[in-house]
Amino acid sequence: MSEPDTALDRVLARLGGLHPKRIDTVNSRTLSLDRIERLLADLGRPQDRLPPVIHVAGTNGKGSTVATLRACLEASGYRVHVYTSPHLVRFNERIRVAGKLIDDAFLASLLGDCERANAGGEITFFEVTTAAAFMAFSLVPADFTLLEVGLGGRLDTTNVVRHPAVTAITPVSLDHQAFLGPTVAAIAGEKAGILKPGAPGVIGPQLAEAEEVIEGYAADVGAPLFRWRREWRCEPSGDGMRFEGERWKLDLPLPLLAGAHQIANAGTALACLERLPGTVISPAALAAGLRRIEWPARLQLLTRGPLVDAMPGWELWLDGGHNPSAGEVLAAAAAGWCDRPLHLVVGMLNTKDSAGFLAPLAPLARSLFAVTIPDEENPLPAAAIAAAAQSVSIVAQEAPSIEAALQAIKAGGGPGRVLICGSLHFAGVVLRENS
Repeated sequence: MSEPDTALDRVLARLGGLHPKRIDTVNSRTLSLDRIERLLADLGRPQDRLPPVIHVAGTNGKGSTVATLRACLEASGYRVHVYTSPHLVRFNERIRVAGKLIDDAFLASLLGDCERANAGGEITFFEVTTAAAFMAFSLVPADFTLLEVGLGGRLDTTNVVRHPAVTAITPVSLDHQAFLGPTVAAIAGEKAGILKPGAPGVIGPQLAEAEEVIEGYAADVGAPLFRWRREWRCEPSGDGMRFEGERWKLDLPLPLLAGAHQIANAGTALACLERLPGTVISPAALAAGLRRIEWPARLQLLTRGPLVDAMPGWELWLDGGHNPSAGEVLAAAAAGWCDRPLHLVVGMLNTKDSAGFLAPLAPLARSLFAVTIPDEENPLPAAAIAAAAQSVSIVAQEAPSIEAALQAIKAGGGPGRVLICGSLHFAGVVLRENS
């Protein structure tokens, strides 16, 4: 890998070596708000000077929900700050300031300010970069701030915002059990930690055990809930979808993002917008927003680039899903792909349930090629991915690279359809190699 060559590269490289370097289960203080609150206090509490915040947690779908919120608000003429993670290609993707990706010089300056204020104290990379985002959002005027939770909710670094305008929880399922707990109920308790007294809490589709925990937490803190198929619903209708909430009854186009699950994610975003006080958002602006959502690596059809050029006549799809629930969502989408054989190219992290992710795809996949994610600190070796695939009856083998996997698939006959999946980190590699 090349040496850092810009001011931003250099400060990101320094911050990447901070202690604690990553979340772990040995140091019980690692998953905590103590460090970020101390740093933000030294920076003058920028989190208290943000435009109205919509705070989004969940296991799957929170990024798509944030992308839909952004698209609809911007189509309505509002200026929006957005904080998401992880990035796919460039770190700047995590921070949008008033509608634009944060500029390198501004970001480097803010990170330098945070580094100096921290003065060598214990801090994580995510904490210090979140502080920089809050600084940016407090300095540049905008109408709204969209915050995506990084991990969990209750003790996530973004949960220092005490008075959000609206909170949302997308579907909760098993993921990050080492940090959030071994059951869906335990994980739901962590996600519910973003709910705040008096702030509307929009709840997407949930398993019964998750919904029960969320409802109990909301009652304890005094957060009014707006739940899927109770206070609001969003369902397919003709060639589009129909949203019905407490105030809005709207016939709208389908969201640009592919997959039936995106209707519920779009509905969650619409329910948040319905609860926003003092906003004027027309049905026409909502329709325009739904048609222009940008959120790469979520059932994204790759239409150009070297990888696409190397597979003439084939369809290449990319998705960053990585847990069993994401596998089920992908399988539901792929079940409609009956016109061509489906091949998988999979790269995963070693913290994920690879067999659980792949099992729903097993009846649909003709073959799987496993790739060890390059330049990744915690990759699951290709041999382990292939073994997991074989354990759920997918014909699988290892490949040394994405390109080698695609060439082997093409050599087997076709044309067909390839789904590259298993990790957002892997998706980032694909997007870089296909740029």
